Amino acid sequence: MTIELARRIAITIGALLVFRLGTQIPIPGVDVFDVSPTLDLVARLSIFALGLIPYLTAAILIRLLSVVWRRLNSLERSGERGRRKIARATLGLTLGLAAFQAYGFASALTSIPGFVRNPDGWFVAAASASLVGGVFVLVWLSEQITRHGIGNGLALILSAGFLVAIPQNIAGIMDAFRQGMISGSLVLGHAVFWVAAVVVIVLVEGARRNIQVRFAARNVGTRQLPGREATLSIKLNSAGFLLPATVAPWIFFLPLAFAGLVLGSDHPLVAAAYQHLQLGQPLHMILVSIAVFALAFIYTAYVVDPEYTAKSLAQRDGIIPGVAPGEETAAHLDRVVSLTTVVGAVYLTALQLIPEVFELYGIGLPYSMVVNGGAAVVVVCTALDIKTQVRDVSLTNPGGVRR
Repeated sequence: MTIELARRIAITIGALLVFRLGTQIPIPGVDVFDVSPTLDLVARLSIFALGLIPYLTAAILIRLLSVVWRRLNSLERSGERGRRKIARATLGLTLGLAAFQAYGFASALTSIPGFVRNPDGWFVAAASASLVGGVFVLVWLSEQITRHGIGNGLALILSAGFLVAIPQNIAGIMDAFRQGMISGSLVLGHAVFWVAAVVVIVLVEGARRNIQVRFAARNVGTRQLPGREATLSIKLNSAGFLLPATVAPWIFFLPLAFAGLVLGSDHPLVAAAYQHLQLGQPLHMILVSIAVFALAFIYTAYVVDPEYTAKSLAQRDGIIPGVAPGEETAAHLDRVVSLTTVVGAVYLTALQLIPEVFELYGIGLPYSMVVNGGAAVVVVCTALDIKTQVRDVSLTNPGGVRR
């Protein structure tokens, strides 16, 4: 182990310990330790209770805007200066979302008997400030892990939150099994299922469609660079999981919420719609599947823009053997990306439906909804990213030159 790798590991562990410590610090004014506290309850009422949700929501909204707003898209592709502007806009939107959620959270706590010592306006203000500050501390910790530690800081903090819930979930399963509430075959079936699911996730997330690219010789100043061949690698799942899975419910729940405001939440049509759109209901499964499948294509087209890629290749004198540069290259890339995305979209849709299928057929276990396809993807991808980061740091000399 190199000194640099040891330093990065130490920074990562230190940041994660700060994260776990923060989940055990209750919101000021909350008497959580007087109400039969559990680790899960304390975490839900800690200064990190909002987690990274406001930041992730802001980042997703900014990313959606960049898909439909060409100016923002150009800003993101313009280099480091453009990315800094987008980062500031994301933090500004995070502040607004976090303040809104924190105020609602703190106000809701005042209506729970025995939780708050003095349920007045000062408590709401102090609790809201603490929750908003907790969000930005988590964002800062994630940036430190990304810059000075190992791996993607956001993914590592999310994974840590998922992983610490597993022992408690296993204990709940074992307790239910001892009481005869669930059968041993069901527990074994879930264990086999999740092992198989992790294997599939590892295979799909590592799968690539490689396109050979040939660059012609060119002059750079007084030097002539020889021609070379390279590989344009397209991921089977270029859309990731968070954006399609997060945005999909918005497509039908936001119009439904608007209808509730106009017609009233007790209107028969609104009430029936909410009933049929509950988790595990067939209509919810159908709509979510369609939305996730479509969003996988939309976001992949943004991430792997065939026209932009074809233009970049032409500017660098690069061609795909057997394909004319320009429009034909863009069309060829579009066909390859579309066919590849079909597999990735089916994969994302299946992961999204895992908890709903369990709920529909009554074969779920008493673990929280944290343990689902999305959590498995985040944890597995984080582990793969850590492996890559450790390998790269281990094979890099202090001067930045690979061994």
